[in-house]
Amino acid sequence: MNWSTKTWKETLPIYQSIIDMPYIKELMDGTLPMEKFQFYLAQDSIYLESFGRTFALIAARADSIQDSLAYIRFAEMVIVVEREMHESYFRSFNLTDTGCAEPACHHYNHFLKSTAALDAVEVGMAATLPCFWIYREVGDYIYKNHSANNPYQQWIDTYASEEFSVFVNQAIDICDAVASQCTEKQQRAMTDAFITASRLEFQFWDSAYYLEKW
Repeated sequence: MNWSTKTWKETLPIYQSIIDMPYIKELMDGTLPMEKFQFYLAQDSIYLESFGRTFALIAARADSIQDSLAYIRFAEMVIVVEREMHESYFRSFNLTDTGCAEPACHHYNHFLKSTAALDAVEVGMAATLPCFWIYREVGDYIYKNHSANNPYQQWIDTYASEEFSVFVNQAIDICDAVASQCTEKQQRAMTDAFITASRLEFQFWDSAYYLEKW
């Protein structure tokens, strides 16, 4: 069994808690209050800039040139494409100011950047993977179960898209290839980073639902 399959199985309870949380349920049926979605958008915009920089850090440290190029493309996708998407959302949902990074966003950003900079590069790769993978799975789940005339349809379509899924599969494949060259201890460090990031995914959405600020 490859690293990603084992790690995803270990993370399933966290994923289940995410799709069961009020934010996801209300986003799916279109009843999520606009204020909570606006909070999420603002924090996600801040997060994505940091996430893109984290990919750039990993690209600089990757052993393989091909992996380095892949993470440069991930960084470009996150910083350019995702920011353009959010600018469109900002207009649609009357949001003009992102504000500051609130606690969950701040914690997640610093976990990713410190892991990418200070831990082994494979651990940094594993830490960034849940944002791709969990978003894809949650997006697919919402897409299959969402209500008609959902005000958040554009967001739903983006994360359930085939284009996004291609990036996710590439990131999973890279982590599996790198993990196959690692010791059991190194693979465990990768899994621990993946699990921590998955918990932070939960906290990110949960903080938006409860509008948690400093």
